[in-house]
Amino acid sequence: MDYLQAALSETLRLYPSVPVDHKEVVEDDIFPDGTVVEKGTKVIYAIYAMGRMEAIWGSDCREFKPERWLRMVDGRFMSESAYKFTAFNGGPRLCLGKDFAYYQMKFAVASILYRYHVKVVKDHPVVPKLALTMYMKHGLKVNLVKREESD
Repeated sequence: MDYLQAALSETLRLYPSVPVDHKEVVEDDIFPDGTVVEKGTKVIYAIYAMGRMEAIWGSDCREFKPERWLRMVDGRFMSESAYKFTAFNGGPRLCLGKDFAYYQMKFAVASILYRYHVKVVKDHPVVPKLALTMYMKHGLKVNLVKREESD
């Protein structure tokens, strides 16, 4: 289940369900780069872009690489700071349903992969559509082939 958790986290890093979010500043503050933000200012941040930033994720930031979430020593899942991996928000606004969402995703993926071989339909364009919540512009067409008992 560690690799599945890593694959799901990597998917959410590259394709967060909410690609852009905003916050309102509750008291005057200064960002680490020296930018002054005043109380009441709306700050918009792009979770989608953050998941692809070399400064945050390294030179392989555009690659789908679940192994980045696994410890080299034992292959166990290791989580990242909620301020680095912002798919579920961070700090006092961390999504209360995060663990439940992971349980649901793991159950759905494991149930499907246990029963079927899954392949994206050949030449089907896989293009994300950025909106309030991200979805696939043309849907995601797949072929499901029932697994045999011997698989």
